[in-house]
Amino acid sequence: MIDRVTPHLITLVYDAALKSFWRKSALRKFLGECRISSNFLATWGQDESKREFLDRVFATLQKTDNGRKIILQMAVFLAEQESFPDLQNWEDSAQKVKEATNSVRSLRLYVEKQEEELQQRRDKEEAQQRFRERQSEVRRSQTDLQILNSRIDELAKKVGSQQAGYDFQDWFFDLLDFSEIVNRRPYWHDGRQIDGTTYLIELKFTEKQADAPDVDTFLSKVNDKADNTMGVMVSMAGYSSVAKKTASKPKTPLLLLDHSHIYLILSGVMSLADVIDRIRRHSSQTSEAYLSASDFGGK
Repeated sequence: MIDRVTPHLITLVYDAALKSFWRKSALRKFLGECRISSNFLATWGQDESKREFLDRVFATLQKTDNGRKIILQMAVFLAEQESFPDLQNWEDSAQKVKEATNSVRSLRLYVEKQEEELQQRRDKEEAQQRFRERQSEVRRSQTDLQILNSRIDELAKKVGSQQAGYDFQDWFFDLLDFSEIVNRRPYWHDGRQIDGTTYLIELKFTEKQADAPDVDTFLSKVNDKADNTMGVMVSMAGYSSVAKKTASKPKTPLLLLDHSHIYLILSGVMSLADVIDRIRRHSSQTSEAYLSASDFGGK
């Protein structure tokens, strides 16, 4: 649930409440369901309009923490509305419903934006907390660059095996934690593994280069997500020329990394975030999903 009462939110909630309920009785019932005290509701005089009463309600609610929580709850309730029973059977019902719908839509969009920003803050705080906890451990074996180097060297000896693939997945998410990049460990959904990171992640630790079918499969996963979802594929063995071509197109949602990028990170020359940003910038300028680490300085 959203946690910040801003002046704009108050304006949107006020307008949605005013336009969603035409009868005083309907508005009074809604306010009661939002935990406005019955004693306060009883002060609503016969000669006081809805607008005048709401002015008093919101002026009072803004004075206390509990009141601001009520405003947040009102925002959620109003944004969830799909219909407006109290606006039916009036001569101008169509106009009333249209105005209420527009008002609620504006509120809903703002609430959704606040919820997204809240989740991003929480994710960042969780990533920072995980990293702080790892720093405080006596053994920092999974967050130290030297240890990460040693682990990937050991994994290279088992490349191609199923277990090496699982171990590489653990290693990569340890690299994300080390880099303080927001991420969630992989989870299962509808029988397939989803990597819950800021970007959708696909990891390949095989002897063979990733080919076009691998890119097509991953692209379909990315396209199933929200419109702004980006996908990062990491294939330690690299990519065939056809795979690179398949991933590259105008506004491609894919970024391709290979061993050259990983070892650039492990050498301490660039951070993982900087590597991803560099490839994404190149992609936005050229529509190419892949940029070799050796070309970072020249393209």
